[in-house]
Amino acid sequence: MYNPASFNDRLLLGLKGTMSEAELHILRARLDGGIRNKAARGELRRGLPIGPVWGEADGEVRLHPDEAVVNALRAVFDRFSEFGSARHVWLWFRSEHLSFPLQMHHTDPIRWAAPSYHAIHSVLSNPVYAGAYCYGKSRRERYVDEQGALKMRLRRLPQSQWNVLIKDHHEGYIDWATYEANQMRLGANTKPRPHQAAGAVREGSALLQGLAICGHCGRRLRTHYRGTNHTPGYHCANKCAVNGRGVYCLNVGGLQIDAAATQAFLQAVNPAGVEAAVRAAERLEADHDAALAQWRLTVERARYEAQRAERRYSAVNPENRLVARGLEAQLEKRLHELEQAQQELAQREQLRPRTLSPQERDRLLAIGQDLQRLWRASSLTVRDRKQLLRTLLEEVAITVHREQYRAHLNLRWRGGKLTECEVALPRSRPATIRTDENTLALVRRLAQHYPDATIAGILNKQGRLSAHGLRFNQNIVSSLRRHWEIPCFEPPAERPEGKLLNIRQAAYVLGTVPSTLHRWINDGFISGEQLTPGAPRRIHITDAVRSRFVEHSPTGYIVMQDATRLLGVSRQSVLQRVKRGELDAVLVHRAKRLAHQGCYRSPRPLRTHLLNQRVLL
Repeated sequence: MYNPASFNDRLLLGLKGTMSEAELHILRARLDGGIRNKAARGELRRGLPIGPVWGEADGEVRLHPDEAVVNALRAVFDRFSEFGSARHVWLWFRSEHLSFPLQMHHTDPIRWAAPSYHAIHSVLSNPVYAGAYCYGKSRRERYVDEQGALKMRLRRLPQSQWNVLIKDHHEGYIDWATYEANQMRLGANTKPRPHQAAGAVREGSALLQGLAICGHCGRRLRTHYRGTNHTPGYHCANKCAVNGRGVYCLNVGGLQIDAAATQAFLQAVNPAGVEAAVRAAERLEADHDAALAQWRLTVERARYEAQRAERRYSAVNPENRLVARGLEAQLEKRLHELEQAQQELAQREQLRPRTLSPQERDRLLAIGQDLQRLWRASSLTVRDRKQLLRTLLEEVAITVHREQYRAHLNLRWRGGKLTECEVALPRSRPATIRTDENTLALVRRLAQHYPDATIAGILNKQGRLSAHGLRFNQNIVSSLRRHWEIPCFEPPAERPEGKLLNIRQAAYVLGTVPSTLHRWINDGFISGEQLTPGAPRRIHITDAVRSRFVEHSPTGYIVMQDATRLLGVSRQSVLQRVKRGELDAVLVHRAKRLAHQGCYRSPRPLRTHLLNQRVLL
């Protein structure tokens, strides 16, 4: 028994607690050391992804015994080496209606389902499939969130910070060099940013998408398509991004640029034309054979499941109808799945392109010698053309000389070789239909103060029409600005004070409503500026304007009705005297009643009883 109130007992309890804590720390350190040492030897058994399985010996990892699982994973790497995009591999699985092995836990049975993009990407980015043993790829970190609570998060580490990386540890689906090349390709397929990777090939007709860079600033060019024919083009938004004035650093059509780059590419690969043609035919057959192999395994797996269900149904006592009925339904389901798989396989075998005969292969080789015709063949898609360009081209720097109507291309090939060529740009014919100079001058003035939508409304109020006789809208004004290089309007970051404000902004600053300001401008109490008829009115906020808006009735002012009665004139006559400066007027804003009324005072004696009378509103 120990008494915590006693000093000796309390000291003894503290020493024992400290020693126990140190012992637990040492035990934990020894356990962690044993785990790390075993992982360093590649013998620590951890969860493996679908495909590889642990063997009987220490650290032994083998391929999955199911041939269908192995072939499905090999198909992922084979298709990626051909397509170069994880999304394209995923779409290929979906288009061929192929199932993919999934497993939530290594002890759970494998189930086959339609693959997701995440499943395909995980297979391509996991180093275990390359025969490597990895440990310590992530780390748990403590952090304090915005509410001040202590939480844990999982942080993935770069490959250089992994605790253990043993290459060629076991048999893989690919080698380590192929894995590193795949990672570089996946990293290049992300959304391109300035001075970074080109990104994956897309479906657009711009052949230099991801390869073209600006010869003026070095940024990667963006693609755009114009007109009903979707004519490609390239532009650099450097000035728009830096200065924010909506002017492109470079903007050029893509037809002549793509044609020049294609001609240089065909001249470079002309000696390899025959081999390219044969490889194209072999790749087409290989794609269909890969899909057929997966479907044959699917039929074999469905037949096994049907035979297994039949054996279970045959082994049950027929008199036990509760069990027999369930097994019979399961057997019918398996037989139906087998029939569907067989029908799908038979249909795909009929659609498979037949193997070329020697005569057809000779004709194909003859066509391959003419790469110009092969490049323009309808069987070659735009995506294929882009992929072929990327096999040799690394980037194409485009410099446009507008005054000389030419573009300079600097093609950098893989390996460092440079090729320069000049491209003649089409001369713009004089526009037979163009916007009149008066409207252009007005747009230049309005663009400094209003956005495109407001400018379109002003032009429509004035009855102006576009060059084609149409009413203006935001898109027409925007196109007009870009054509004539008119900078766009940029709203100020902060609400301006002491400057020209529109009615809504001025009402916010003065604490009133826009309708009151409109009425006072019409009555002449305050002056409002207007750039052009139809444009929004603007008010110059000064101390004199602010003094006309008060919250309480000042001394010596009377309301409009009393002013008309005492002066013996009409309301319009009173307003005219206010405009001439003979009477002073203020607006009383009563927040509680949400009312605005006018008070008036004469700066010089009009009538004796008028000066001595005070009326509160």
